[in-house]
Amino acid sequence: MKIHEYQGKDILRQFGVPVPRGIPAFTVQEAVEAAQKLGGPVWVVKAQIHAGGRGKGGGVKLARSVDEVKQLASEILGMQLVTHQTGPEGQKVRRLLIEDGADIKKEYYVSAVTDRATQRVAFMASSEGGMDIEEVAHATPEKIIKAIVDPATGLTDAQAKTLADGMGVPEASTAQAVDVLQKLYKVYMETDASLVEINPLILEGNGNIKALDAKFNFDANALFRHPEIVAYRDLDEEDPAEVEASKFDLAYISLDGNIGCLVNGAGLAMSTMDTLKLFGAEPANFLDVGGGATPEKVTEAFKIMLRNDKVKAILVNIFGGIMKCDTIATGVITACRATNLNVPLVVRMKGTNEELGKKMLAESGLPSISADTMADAAQKVVAALKS
Repeated sequence: MKIHEYQGKDILRQFGVPVPRGIPAFTVQEAVEAAQKLGGPVWVVKAQIHAGGRGKGGGVKLARSVDEVKQLASEILGMQLVTHQTGPEGQKVRRLLIEDGADIKKEYYVSAVTDRATQRVAFMASSEGGMDIEEVAHATPEKIIKAIVDPATGLTDAQAKTLADGMGVPEASTAQAVDVLQKLYKVYMETDASLVEINPLILEGNGNIKALDAKFNFDANALFRHPEIVAYRDLDEEDPAEVEASKFDLAYISLDGNIGCLVNGAGLAMSTMDTLKLFGAEPANFLDVGGGATPEKVTEAFKIMLRNDKVKAILVNIFGGIMKCDTIATGVITACRATNLNVPLVVRMKGTNEELGKKMLAESGLPSISADTMADAAQKVVAALKS
Protein backbone atom coordinates (compact mmCIF):
# COMPACT_ATOMS: atom_id res chain seq x y z
CA MET A 1 0.00 0.00 0.00
CA LYS A 2 1.21 3.51 -0.87
CA ILE A 3 0.29 6.87 0.62
CA HIS A 4 0.68 10.51 -0.40
CA GLU A 5 3.62 12.73 0.48
CA TYR A 6 1.63 14.87 2.93
CA GLN A 7 0.42 11.74 4.71
CA GLY A 8 3.98 10.43 4.92
CA LYS A 9 5.08 13.71 6.43
CA ASP A 10 2.33 13.41 9.03
CA ILE A 11 3.89 10.09 10.06
CA LEU A 12 7.39 11.56 10.08
CA ARG A 13 6.23 14.38 12.39
CA GLN A 14 4.83 11.82 14.82
CA PHE A 15 8.30 10.26 15.10
CA GLY A 16 10.11 13.57 15.47
CA VAL A 17 11.58 13.81 11.97
CA PRO A 18 11.78 17.51 10.93
CA VAL A 19 9.59 18.35 7.92
CA PRO A 20 8.36 21.65 6.44
CA ARG A 21 5.01 23.06 7.49
CA GLY A 22 2.36 22.10 4.96
CA ILE A 23 -1.39 21.85 4.47
CA PRO A 24 -3.20 19.53 2.02
CA ALA A 25 -5.75 21.08 -0.33
CA PHE A 26 -8.46 19.48 -2.46
CA THR A 27 -9.70 22.67 -4.16
CA VAL A 28 -8.16 25.92 -5.42
CA GLN A 29 -9.90 27.81 -2.60
CA GLU A 30 -8.42 25.44 -0.01
CA ALA A 31 -4.98 25.99 -1.56
CA VAL A 32 -5.37 29.78 -1.20
CA GLU A 33 -6.55 29.43 2.40
CA ALA A 34 -3.61 27.12 3.15
CA ALA A 35 -1.12 29.67 1.81
CA GLN A 36 -2.74 32.43 3.85
CA LYS A 37 -2.63 30.30 6.98
CA LEU A 38 1.04 29.37 6.48
CA GLY A 39 2.09 32.92 5.69
CA GLY A 40 4.62 33.95 3.07
CA PRO A 41 6.67 34.95 1.32
CA VAL A 42 7.29 31.72 -0.63
CA TRP A 43 5.17 28.58 -0.98
CA VAL A 44 5.57 25.32 -2.89
CA VAL A 45 2.49 23.95 -4.68
CA LYS A 46 2.87 20.18 -4.96
CA ALA A 47 0.72 17.68 -6.85
CA GLN A 48 -0.11 14.65 -4.70
CA ILE A 49 -0.10 11.38 -6.66
CA HIS A 50 1.39 7.96 -5.92
CA ALA A 51 4.35 8.41 -8.27
CA GLY A 52 7.80 9.95 -8.30
CA GLY A 53 9.15 12.47 -10.78
CA ARG A 54 6.36 14.98 -10.12
CA GLY A 55 8.67 17.98 -10.42
CA LYS A 56 9.95 16.96 -13.84
CA GLY A 57 6.36 16.45 -14.98
CA GLY A 58 5.31 19.95 -13.95
CA GLY A 59 3.58 18.95 -10.73
CA VAL A 60 5.76 20.94 -8.30
CA LYS A 61 5.89 24.75 -8.61
CA LEU A 62 7.18 27.67 -6.56
CA ALA A 63 4.82 30.57 -5.79
CA ARG A 64 5.83 33.99 -4.50
CA SER A 65 2.37 35.42 -3.87
CA VAL A 66 -1.05 34.13 -2.84
CA ASP A 67 -2.35 35.03 -6.31
CA GLU A 68 0.39 32.84 -7.82
CA VAL A 69 -0.60 30.01 -5.46
CA LYS A 70 -4.16 30.37 -6.80
CA GLN A 71 -2.96 30.34 -10.41
CA LEU A 72 -0.67 27.32 -9.96
CA ALA A 73 -3.30 25.38 -7.98
CA SER A 74 -5.76 25.98 -10.83
CA GLU A 75 -3.23 24.65 -13.34
CA ILE A 76 -2.12 21.59 -11.38
CA LEU A 77 -5.42 20.40 -9.86
CA GLY A 78 -7.14 18.16 -12.38
CA MET A 79 -4.14 17.89 -14.70
CA GLN A 80 -3.09 14.50 -16.06
CA LEU A 81 0.40 14.38 -14.61
CA VAL A 82 2.80 12.20 -16.59
CA THR A 83 6.02 11.01 -14.92
CA HIS A 84 8.45 8.14 -15.51
CA GLN A 85 6.48 6.15 -12.92
CA THR A 86 2.92 6.78 -14.17
CA GLY A 87 3.37 5.56 -17.72
CA PRO A 88 2.27 7.56 -20.77
CA GLU A 89 -1.35 7.74 -19.60
CA GLY A 90 -0.38 9.75 -16.51
CA GLN A 91 -2.33 10.16 -13.28
CA LYS A 92 -5.04 12.73 -12.56
CA VAL A 93 -4.14 15.17 -9.77
CA ARG A 94 -6.91 15.37 -7.18
CA ARG A 95 -4.94 16.66 -4.18
CA LEU A 96 -2.30 19.30 -3.52
CA LEU A 97 0.17 20.03 -0.74
CA ILE A 98 0.80 23.72 -0.03
CA GLU A 99 4.09 23.94 1.81
CA ASP A 100 6.58 26.48 3.15
CA GLY A 101 9.46 27.24 0.83
CA ALA A 102 12.82 25.89 2.00
CA ASP A 103 16.30 27.41 2.18
CA ILE A 104 18.13 24.54 0.49
CA LYS A 105 21.91 24.47 0.86
CA LYS A 106 22.39 20.79 -0.12
CA GLU A 107 20.15 17.88 -1.12
CA TYR A 108 20.75 14.26 -0.02
CA TYR A 109 19.04 10.93 -0.68
CA VAL A 110 18.07 8.47 2.08
CA SER A 111 15.97 5.30 2.04
CA ALA A 112 15.25 2.18 4.05
CA VAL A 113 14.09 -0.96 2.29
CA THR A 114 13.74 -4.67 3.03
CA ASP A 115 16.76 -6.52 1.65
CA ARG A 116 15.63 -10.06 0.93
CA ALA A 117 19.17 -11.27 0.27
CA THR A 118 20.32 -10.55 3.82
CA GLN A 119 16.83 -10.72 5.41
CA ARG A 120 17.56 -7.39 7.06
CA VAL A 121 16.88 -3.72 6.46
CA ALA A 122 19.12 -1.97 3.97
CA PHE A 123 19.71 1.72 4.64
CA MET A 124 20.94 3.63 1.58
CA ALA A 125 22.20 7.18 1.40
CA SER A 126 23.73 9.42 -1.24
CA SER A 127 25.08 12.91 -1.66
CA GLU A 128 23.10 13.10 -4.90
CA GLY A 129 19.65 13.96 -3.58
CA GLY A 130 16.86 15.26 -5.79
CA MET A 131 17.87 12.91 -8.62
CA ASP A 132 16.52 9.52 -9.67
CA ILE A 133 18.46 7.10 -7.51
CA GLU A 134 18.47 4.58 -10.38
CA GLU A 135 20.35 7.12 -12.48
CA VAL A 136 22.87 7.70 -9.69
CA ALA A 137 23.33 3.94 -9.21
CA HIS A 138 24.00 3.51 -12.93
CA ALA A 139 26.28 6.49 -13.53
CA THR A 140 28.06 6.92 -10.18
CA PRO A 141 27.47 3.85 -7.98
CA GLU A 142 30.29 4.89 -5.67
CA LYS A 143 28.07 7.76 -4.47
CA ILE A 144 25.60 5.36 -2.86
CA ILE A 145 26.46 4.26 0.69
CA LYS A 146 24.73 1.25 2.20
CA ALA A 147 24.30 -0.05 5.75
CA ILE A 148 22.74 -3.44 6.50
CA VAL A 149 20.89 -3.14 9.81
CA ASP A 150 20.62 -5.96 12.33
CA PRO A 151 17.06 -5.79 13.71
CA ALA A 152 18.37 -6.90 17.10
CA THR A 153 20.42 -3.71 17.46
CA GLY A 154 18.76 -1.25 15.09
CA LEU A 155 20.65 1.45 13.20
CA THR A 156 23.64 2.08 15.44
CA ASP A 157 25.29 5.44 16.08
CA ALA A 158 28.34 4.24 14.16
CA GLN A 159 26.29 3.15 11.13
CA ALA A 160 24.29 6.37 11.09
CA LYS A 161 27.47 8.46 11.31
CA THR A 162 29.05 6.46 8.48
CA LEU A 163 26.00 7.21 6.34
CA ALA A 164 26.03 10.90 7.28
CA ASP A 165 29.76 11.20 6.58
CA GLY A 166 29.35 9.30 3.31
CA MET A 167 26.66 11.76 2.21
CA GLY A 168 28.97 14.64 3.01
CA VAL A 169 26.95 16.16 5.84
CA PRO A 170 28.97 18.97 7.47
CA GLU A 171 30.43 18.15 10.89
CA ALA A 172 28.25 20.76 12.60
CA SER A 173 25.10 19.02 11.32
CA THR A 174 26.25 15.40 11.75
CA ALA A 175 24.64 14.88 15.16
CA GLN A 176 21.22 15.96 13.84
CA ALA A 177 21.66 13.82 10.70
CA VAL A 178 22.43 10.78 12.88
CA ASP A 179 19.31 11.49 14.96
CA VAL A 180 17.12 11.83 11.85
CA LEU A 181 18.47 8.62 10.30
CA GLN A 182 17.81 6.64 13.47
CA LYS A 183 14.28 8.06 13.68
CA LEU A 184 13.69 7.04 10.07
CA TYR A 185 14.71 3.50 10.96
CA LYS A 186 12.27 3.57 13.89
CA VAL A 187 9.49 4.81 11.57
CA TYR A 188 10.28 2.02 9.13
CA MET A 189 10.10 -0.71 11.74
CA GLU A 190 7.15 0.51 13.80
CA THR A 191 4.86 1.16 10.81
CA ASP A 192 5.69 -2.15 9.08
CA ALA A 193 6.87 -0.24 6.03
CA SER A 194 8.49 -1.99 3.09
CA LEU A 195 10.02 1.28 1.83
CA VAL A 196 10.73 4.68 3.35
CA GLU A 197 12.39 7.08 0.90
CA ILE A 198 13.33 10.70 1.55
CA ASN A 199 14.42 12.41 -1.66
CA PRO A 200 15.59 14.95 -0.94
CA LEU A 201 16.68 15.13 2.66
CA ILE A 202 18.04 18.67 2.84
CA LEU A 203 20.64 20.70 4.66
CA GLU A 204 19.20 24.17 5.22
CA GLY A 205 21.15 27.38 5.22
CA ASN A 206 21.05 27.43 9.03
CA GLY A 207 22.56 23.93 9.18
CA ASN A 208 19.36 22.06 10.06
CA ILE A 209 18.46 18.72 8.48
CA LYS A 210 14.92 18.35 7.14
CA ALA A 211 12.88 15.83 5.08
CA LEU A 212 11.63 17.70 2.03
CA ASP A 213 9.80 14.71 0.55
CA ALA A 214 8.38 11.45 1.90
CA LYS A 215 7.58 8.24 0.06
CA PHE A 216 6.16 5.25 1.96
CA ASN A 217 5.19 1.74 0.91
CA PHE A 218 3.65 -0.57 3.53
CA ASP A 219 3.51 -4.34 3.84
CA ALA A 220 -0.12 -5.16 3.04
CA ASN A 221 0.07 -8.27 5.22
CA ALA A 222 0.71 -6.10 8.28
CA LEU A 223 -1.99 -3.49 7.73
CA PHE A 224 -4.35 -5.23 10.17
CA ARG A 225 -2.05 -3.82 12.87
CA HIS A 226 -2.30 -0.27 11.54
CA PRO A 227 -5.87 0.99 11.04
CA GLU A 228 -4.51 4.54 11.22
CA ILE A 229 -2.41 3.84 8.09
CA VAL A 230 -5.25 2.05 6.29
CA ALA A 231 -7.25 5.27 6.79
CA TYR A 232 -4.72 7.01 4.49
CA ARG A 233 -5.63 4.76 1.54
CA ASP A 234 -6.61 6.68 -1.61
CA LEU A 235 -8.58 4.39 -3.92
CA ASP A 236 -8.44 7.00 -6.71
CA GLU A 237 -4.71 6.27 -7.01
CA GLU A 238 -5.19 2.51 -7.42
CA ASP A 239 -6.18 0.39 -10.41
CA PRO A 240 -10.01 0.07 -10.24
CA ALA A 241 -9.79 -3.61 -11.22
CA GLU A 242 -7.32 -4.29 -8.41
CA VAL A 243 -9.55 -2.46 -5.92
CA GLU A 244 -12.55 -4.51 -7.06
CA ALA A 245 -10.56 -7.74 -6.83
CA SER A 246 -9.51 -6.98 -3.25
CA LYS A 247 -13.19 -6.90 -2.24
CA PHE A 248 -13.42 -10.60 -3.13
CA ASP A 249 -10.02 -11.53 -1.66
CA LEU A 250 -8.55 -12.05 -5.13
CA ALA A 251 -4.86 -11.34 -5.76
CA TYR A 252 -5.03 -9.39 -9.02
CA ILE A 253 -2.50 -7.19 -10.83
CA SER A 254 -3.14 -5.64 -14.23
CA LEU A 255 -0.51 -6.17 -16.93
CA ASP A 256 -0.13 -5.04 -20.54
CA GLY A 257 -0.89 -8.25 -22.49
CA ASN A 258 -4.05 -9.69 -24.05
CA ILE A 259 -4.43 -13.14 -22.43
CA GLY A 260 -6.37 -13.18 -19.17
CA CYS A 261 -5.01 -15.69 -16.66
CA LEU A 262 -6.99 -17.33 -13.85
CA VAL A 263 -4.80 -19.54 -11.67
CA ASN A 264 -4.79 -20.90 -8.11
CA GLY A 265 -1.54 -20.28 -6.26
CA ALA A 266 0.94 -17.43 -6.70
CA GLY A 267 3.79 -19.69 -7.80
CA LEU A 268 1.65 -21.40 -10.43
CA ALA A 269 0.39 -18.01 -11.59
CA MET A 270 3.96 -16.80 -12.11
CA SER A 271 4.88 -20.01 -13.93
CA THR A 272 1.81 -19.66 -16.13
CA MET A 273 2.80 -16.15 -17.16
CA ASP A 274 6.36 -17.28 -17.84
CA THR A 275 5.08 -20.12 -20.01
CA LEU A 276 2.87 -17.76 -22.02
CA LYS A 277 5.84 -15.48 -22.64
CA LEU A 278 7.95 -18.50 -23.64
CA PHE A 279 5.51 -19.13 -26.48
CA GLY A 280 5.44 -15.49 -27.58
CA ALA A 281 2.28 -14.37 -25.77
CA GLU A 282 1.69 -11.65 -23.18
CA PRO A 283 -0.43 -12.06 -20.02
CA ALA A 284 -3.05 -9.40 -19.34
CA ASN A 285 -2.99 -9.96 -15.61
CA PHE A 286 -1.73 -11.85 -12.60
CA LEU A 287 -4.74 -13.46 -10.92
CA ASP A 288 -4.55 -15.90 -8.03
CA VAL A 289 -7.98 -17.07 -6.84
CA GLY A 290 -6.39 -18.85 -3.88
CA GLY A 291 -6.90 -22.28 -2.41
CA GLY A 292 -10.41 -21.68 -1.12
CA ALA A 293 -12.07 -20.16 -4.16
CA THR A 294 -15.81 -20.54 -4.53
CA PRO A 295 -17.81 -20.52 -7.78
CA GLU A 296 -18.83 -16.97 -6.84
CA LYS A 297 -15.19 -15.85 -6.58
CA VAL A 298 -14.37 -17.43 -9.92
CA THR A 299 -17.32 -15.60 -11.50
CA GLU A 300 -16.13 -12.28 -10.10
CA ALA A 301 -12.61 -13.05 -11.32
CA PHE A 302 -13.93 -13.55 -14.86
CA LYS A 303 -15.88 -10.31 -14.68
CA ILE A 304 -12.81 -8.38 -13.56
CA MET A 305 -10.63 -9.87 -16.31
CA LEU A 306 -13.20 -9.15 -19.01
CA ARG A 307 -13.55 -5.49 -18.02
CA ASN A 308 -10.12 -5.12 -19.61
CA ASP A 309 -10.76 -4.44 -23.29
CA LYS A 310 -7.32 -5.79 -24.15
CA VAL A 311 -8.27 -9.35 -23.11
CA LYS A 312 -8.78 -11.44 -26.27
CA ALA A 313 -8.49 -14.92 -24.73
CA ILE A 314 -8.54 -16.53 -21.28
CA LEU A 315 -6.35 -19.27 -19.86
CA VAL A 316 -7.50 -21.12 -16.73
CA ASN A 317 -4.71 -23.14 -15.13
CA ILE A 318 -5.69 -25.07 -11.98
CA PHE A 319 -3.86 -27.52 -9.77
CA GLY A 320 -6.42 -29.21 -7.57
CA GLY A 321 -5.04 -29.71 -4.09
CA ILE A 322 -7.16 -27.94 -1.51
CA MET A 323 -8.98 -26.42 -4.45
CA LYS A 324 -11.04 -29.09 -6.22
CA CYS A 325 -11.22 -29.11 -9.99
CA ASP A 326 -14.99 -29.62 -10.01
CA THR A 327 -15.41 -26.45 -7.90
CA ILE A 328 -13.40 -24.50 -10.44
CA ALA A 329 -15.37 -26.11 -13.27
CA THR A 330 -18.62 -24.98 -11.65
CA GLY A 331 -17.22 -21.46 -11.31
CA VAL A 332 -15.98 -21.38 -14.91
CA ILE A 333 -19.34 -22.55 -16.27
CA THR A 334 -21.25 -20.05 -14.13
CA ALA A 335 -18.88 -17.25 -15.05
CA CYS A 336 -19.02 -17.94 -18.78
CA ARG A 337 -22.80 -17.85 -18.75
CA ALA A 338 -22.97 -14.80 -16.51
CA THR A 339 -20.57 -12.81 -18.69
CA ASN A 340 -21.69 -14.16 -22.08
CA LEU A 341 -18.06 -15.04 -22.75
CA ASN A 342 -17.13 -14.34 -26.36
CA VAL A 343 -13.35 -14.85 -26.33
CA PRO A 344 -11.47 -18.17 -26.60
CA LEU A 345 -11.19 -20.12 -23.33
CA VAL A 346 -8.48 -22.70 -22.64
CA VAL A 347 -8.73 -24.76 -19.44
CA ARG A 348 -6.02 -26.94 -17.93
CA MET A 349 -6.88 -28.89 -14.76
CA LYS A 350 -4.79 -31.29 -12.73
CA GLY A 351 -5.33 -32.84 -9.32
CA THR A 352 -8.32 -33.47 -7.05
CA ASN A 353 -11.53 -34.36 -8.97
CA GLU A 354 -9.75 -33.64 -12.25
CA GLU A 355 -11.83 -36.05 -14.33
CA LEU A 356 -15.09 -34.78 -12.84
CA GLY A 357 -14.13 -31.19 -13.57
CA LYS A 358 -13.23 -32.02 -17.19
CA LYS A 359 -16.48 -33.96 -17.61
CA MET A 360 -18.53 -31.03 -16.31
CA LEU A 361 -16.87 -28.65 -18.76
CA ALA A 362 -17.27 -31.07 -21.68
CA GLU A 363 -20.99 -31.50 -20.96
CA SER A 364 -21.64 -27.80 -20.36
CA GLY A 365 -21.90 -26.96 -24.02
CA LEU A 366 -19.35 -24.17 -23.64
CA PRO A 367 -16.74 -23.87 -26.40
CA SER A 368 -13.82 -24.33 -24.02
CA ILE A 369 -10.55 -25.89 -25.14
CA SER A 370 -9.04 -28.54 -22.88
CA ALA A 371 -5.29 -28.77 -22.32
CA ASP A 372 -3.18 -31.35 -20.51
CA THR A 373 0.10 -29.58 -19.68
CA MET A 374 1.09 -25.96 -19.14
CA ALA A 375 2.98 -25.92 -22.42
CA ASP A 376 -0.03 -27.44 -24.18
CA ALA A 377 -2.32 -24.84 -22.61
CA ALA A 378 -0.05 -21.96 -23.61
CA GLN A 379 0.27 -23.18 -27.19
CA LYS A 380 -3.47 -23.70 -27.51
CA VAL A 381 -4.39 -20.28 -26.17
CA VAL A 382 -1.84 -18.65 -28.49
CA ALA A 383 -3.27 -20.60 -31.43
CA ALA A 384 -6.84 -19.68 -30.45
CA LEU A 385 -5.82 -16.05 -30.20
CA LYS A 386 -4.32 -16.05 -33.69
CA SER A 387 -7.35 -17.74 -35.22
